[in-house]
Amino acid sequence: MNKKTLGFKLVDMLYIAMMIIPIGFGIALKVLTTPLSEGISIAGAKIYFTLSMPVQNLPITESQVNSAIVIISALFLCLYLTHGIKGGIWLKRHHFAELIVEKSTSLVVNSMGEYFKSFAPFIAAILGLSGFSSLITLFGLFPPTSDINIVAGWAILVFVLITYYKMKCGPIEYAKSFANPVLMAPLNIISEIATPVSMAFRHYGNVLSGSVISVLVAAGLQGLSNIVFGALPGFLGNFPFLQVGLPAILSIYFDIFSGCLQAYIFAMLTMLYISGGFPLELYNERKKKKALKCEI
Repeated sequence: MNKKTLGFKLVDMLYIAMMIIPIGFGIALKVLTTPLSEGISIAGAKIYFTLSMPVQNLPITESQVNSAIVIISALFLCLYLTHGIKGGIWLKRHHFAELIVEKSTSLVVNSMGEYFKSFAPFIAAILGLSGFSSLITLFGLFPPTSDINIVAGWAILVFVLITYYKMKCGPIEYAKSFANPVLMAPLNIISEIATPVSMAFRHYGNVLSGSVISVLVAAGLQGLSNIVFGALPGFLGNFPFLQVGLPAILSIYFDIFSGCLQAYIFAMLTMLYISGGFPLELYNERKKKKALKCEI
């Protein structure tokens, strides 16, 4: 059954609209809240307003709003890609959705093992959220991955999962892992704490540095263009000839390639840290012992 009814098409249009509207809202909000300025402007996420809280005030920033935009748009993209599967309508986009599931599952199984096969949706979510958060710069919006608070939140979530799986064999075994060997215990503890810190700063630093380099190069090319072509008559003297082309190439690298690469690296580190810290053999032995005790 491949026939699309009017109702089906209307739902499709709704999903597409809900993918576009949040991005349009973000662009409009940026235009309305960004004052006119001249020259280079490199700043962090704007603070829109602050909520009064009992312990500490909560600022609502540009990175938080843009993160919500990415999540909403990604949600409706997923709904659009899978719309009609349960109803027996098979479309070309369903092949793409199936490909995403297959590749995510294959990546998780190959990197973490069969035991962690159920992690595929989580890893796919990390890849999508991180990748789209960097690609949102293509619409002129502030990338949430350039805010250490956002990326640190992801890293802390991953660290909680790492600790959970390391403690699968009990807190005693987890504590023993730091004393292997005993003399290295202080360094092992520091290494454990450094895991989320390194994950956060690696992702944040690479994305932020790319944005800063792109702005500096674009500004430098504008100044060089004024020096070289400033003597030309009329508007030609003010036209930034040297800004045509090269900033776009840099954007392809820093915004697209580097952003997607950092998403892949963050996902790979997540898989390696979780699977590498989980004592699977010891966990299976513990389960067997529990099963034998229950039988007795």
